[in-house]
Amino acid sequence: MQHASDVVAFERLTMPHLAEVARFARALTRDASRADDLVQETYLQALRGWHTFQEGSDPRRWLFAVCHHTFLRTIRREARYVEAPDDDPELESLATAVAHWNAQRSGAAEIVERMDLRAAIDRALAALPPHYRGVAVLVDVEGQSYEEAALVLDVAVGTVRSRLFRARRLLQDLLFEHARDWELARTRASRAVSPSPSSLAPAASPLRPKETT
Repeated sequence: MQHASDVVAFERLTMPHLAEVARFARALTRDASRADDLVQETYLQALRGWHTFQEGSDPRRWLFAVCHHTFLRTIRREARYVEAPDDDPELESLATAVAHWNAQRSGAAEIVERMDLRAAIDRALAALPPHYRGVAVLVDVEGQSYEEAALVLDVAVGTVRSRLFRARRLLQDLLFEHARDWELARTRASRAVSPSPSSLAPAASPLRPKETT
């Protein structure tokens, strides 16, 4: 049972970060209802484990770690978790360069620059495997350093770097794919509303010209 003083300290240090934890949970789950459940479970687990929190530590980072571990535990129970492979940095660099070259040649890179990327990025993040999504959200969305992300994810800094590199490449591929779909849909919509040449021709007059004798 928690002492009253522990509960007061817990609420004082953790509740100011509730909105940030909720945003992190939403980024991990990509579902509002699941995110709410994850936030509740995070704070419940955090309260139960409050004795492990070291005074002077960053409560926000500690809560992120609890949230991420709770998320992984949940998806493992649901059998939706796949361990991240050890990627080859050289192969990943080559794949990134090839993907970018193909996008430049096909025009997808130019289309991306004209798009509203918010919805596309949200959709791309949702499509990432959890181990890549977590590191991308921490570093690229939440602004955590590699070292901070490593503490949250409980992995080595080198693992954060390799996963982030892979995550960014996957996001790039997904954005280029979305750009091609977006341009195709826009072209089809434009054709659907454009009048055909026959519709622009003047209509024949219903009155026949009067014959002269």
